[in-house]
Amino acid sequence: MFKLSFLIGKYPFWLSLVAGAASATGFAPLGLWPVTLIAFALWMAILQNVQSRKAAFFSGWLFGVGHFIIGLNWIAKSFTFQAAMPEWLGYIAVVLVALYLAVYPALAGLGAWWLGHERSGRERPIVFVLALAGFWIITEWLRSWVFGGFSWNPLGITLLPVGQLPFLTKYIGSYGFSAILVIAGGAAWLASLRYWKTALLIAVLLAVPSIISSDNMLDRTIAEARPKITVVQPNIGQQDKWKAGYEEENLAKLAGLTKRVDEEPRIIFWPEVAIPDYLEAGYPQRYYYGRPPEFVREQLASLMSPGDVLVLGALKLEFNEAEGRAVGARNSVFVMDSDRELLGRYDKSHLVPFGEYLPMRSLLSAIGLARLAPGDFDFWPGPGPRSLELGNFGKAGFQICYEIIFSGQVVDRENRPDFIFNPSNDAWFGSWGPPQHLAQARLRAIEEGLPVIRSTPTGISAVIDANGRVLESIPMGQAGLIDTNLPRAQSPTLFAQHGNILPLGFALFLLISAIAIRLRAR
Repeated sequence: MFKLSFLIGKYPFWLSLVAGAASATGFAPLGLWPVTLIAFALWMAILQNVQSRKAAFFSGWLFGVGHFIIGLNWIAKSFTFQAAMPEWLGYIAVVLVALYLAVYPALAGLGAWWLGHERSGRERPIVFVLALAGFWIITEWLRSWVFGGFSWNPLGITLLPVGQLPFLTKYIGSYGFSAILVIAGGAAWLASLRYWKTALLIAVLLAVPSIISSDNMLDRTIAEARPKITVVQPNIGQQDKWKAGYEEENLAKLAGLTKRVDEEPRIIFWPEVAIPDYLEAGYPQRYYYGRPPEFVREQLASLMSPGDVLVLGALKLEFNEAEGRAVGARNSVFVMDSDRELLGRYDKSHLVPFGEYLPMRSLLSAIGLARLAPGDFDFWPGPGPRSLELGNFGKAGFQICYEIIFSGQVVDRENRPDFIFNPSNDAWFGSWGPPQHLAQARLRAIEEGLPVIRSTPTGISAVIDANGRVLESIPMGQAGLIDTNLPRAQSPTLFAQHGNILPLGFALFLLISAIAIRLRAR
């Protein structure tokens, strides 16, 4: 212990960086959540020891740099799929993203140091833990919307494998759940300081949700007949998806997996932008490349039996009618019945910067950086969460690709769906991105009390129930299908009814508690 205290005093900033990197090993695919707890305990010891606001901020920033470089390393792989992008640029992108995102842990650390460093007596570490947990909620929530938001890997997701503990997200959301990990790490730190009673009390309070049977949760499911579903994963890689001449081969892979198991009507789920064809009529003929929408929809209908519904990703173009040319596109999900009729469309609203649109395009194009995003024009965002009627199959909500990571923003509150469909293309997310994406979809299922269906080209496709359990899945790099029944929805959770007011209220409670303990200590 003396050696560790010596190292903390001598190398606080290097240890902050190391602790941040270690904390990210709790995310999928490694899942080393005990290491995350220890890393947070170490960081708290460092933060509590620094002597100035500047040092506290810098320690938190270095912690965040290590945390995000490791946790988001898959971004380097995604850059290799951009047009003419060298691989080394991807690693620079990871570092640049981490340098920005690290500001949020830095602010949380600064806030905790500010509340916990002055004249709190023996209660100082307790004040510090509560303050850090409260400020972490606030900064993680800020990260979800500032500059468009990037809420990938909320901290609490590392606790997803821990018993029934994730059910807390039904009440405090993902951001509140992240505070649970901070508090658990704080308990480990307090134990190292011999605050045995406080550490034991925290451990007992956190253990209670883990030992409660999930049967109580299952009792809340809505008892209705469950439709048949088929989830397709064709294993079409990013490098083959847009190759000229591969259209028929790729469609054949999808068709081969969309096979009938019985004659009961079903919902068929295909991935994000499953086909390169346009399904809507009315475009100038040159945009169809000899495959008019009537022909394409006839091909798709031939794979369906009467009563089936196909839900698939495809593109929609936006035109300047005066000039007769496309000026934008939408990343969409279409619903088509077995009579070739389009029943509805959902347009992605949370677009990926530098993937689906180029921020400041006119400026970056002028200096030769237009290739940072593929294509000659940007995707246009849709209006937000929307539920679509699927006839006898109920209502579906949609979240395309990384839209599913935005806690509290995935469901139309005025028209609650029976499930959420999350088509995605994780083929360019490396080996770490897909399991992290799946984990975040599981959290959305728990928060909203709704099943989530994922269909991806290369994995991980899955059927997730309303308690966040993966009932069936297809591994990365394999073609396959899932034939099963749609899991039942639950009645709306507390979080589904009130959204992120709940975690923010939890943050306020933690901060008020920290202030009250500090004032009492004085």
